[in-house]
Amino acid sequence: MTTPPPAPVPDPDSDHPAPAPAPAPAPVPVCPFPGLQGRTALVTGAAGGIGAACALRLAAAGARVRALDRDAPGLDVVVARAGRLAGTVEPIVLDLTDLDAAERAAAGTDILVNNAGIQCVRPIEDFPPDVFHTVLTLMLEAPFRLLRGALPHMYERGWGRVVNISSVHGLRASPYKSAYVAAKHGLEGLSKTAALEGATHGVTSNCVSPGYVRTPLVERQLADQAAAHSLPVERVLSEVLLADSAHKRLVEPEEVAEAVAYLCGPHASFVTGTSLVMDGGWTAH
Repeated sequence: MTTPPPAPVPDPDSDHPAPAPAPAPAPVPVCPFPGLQGRTALVTGAAGGIGAACALRLAAAGARVRALDRDAPGLDVVVARAGRLAGTVEPIVLDLTDLDAAERAAAGTDILVNNAGIQCVRPIEDFPPDVFHTVLTLMLEAPFRLLRGALPHMYERGWGRVVNISSVHGLRASPYKSAYVAAKHGLEGLSKTAALEGATHGVTSNCVSPGYVRTPLVERQLADQAAAHSLPVERVLSEVLLADSAHKRLVEPEEVAEAVAYLCGPHASFVTGTSLVMDGGWTAH
């Protein structure tokens, strides 16, 4: 059943009441068999949520991680958590809508994790054109420019891993999320194209496509939906956000990071041009 339009969320960084206290930070990952020593990884949107989990997981595997975000204090927290890992985490403060700077930042990377994203929830007829443009710039054009910056080095070395954090919304649509759905569908196509072009150079390109993940962005959506429908947060989660999911829980960022680490590892060299779906059974319908 189609739900009525939820409350607008034009600014993903604006303050919203959280549905519940944030959980304690997950334990720093430990990887007894690192495997990525000598590799340089770039993770975007790395100051929190999925991006932070990926940055820490790849550093645990021995990679030199460039953690990119516009949130400098958030990056400082991630760097502090990486202190005893096998690899390192270097903060890069950058707004990815500066596309030329984004392309330059990707030079010299062996692993590229395109994760940064924002959300705006409105009907198409009320969707602000400038916000639509920003979402597509950040979530589709910036990954393209990051690929342009990263691929020459990968091709030169004969090895590379591109992992695009897509979404179940890269495979299925939901109402009121036109920009997000369009960007994620486009990212899936861009990823497949990169896989075909990179195959002869030892470069793989894949998407990880989770359902709703426990991130600040999703927690804001929960709070807004609860207010819009006058429902408890728990019912919004199970009856609205996860109505099509067999598992009625959020995906944890660390679960997504493990999928990313697998795709970057030695046992995934033949996995390319596909999507690793973590949607709790959503697309099984």
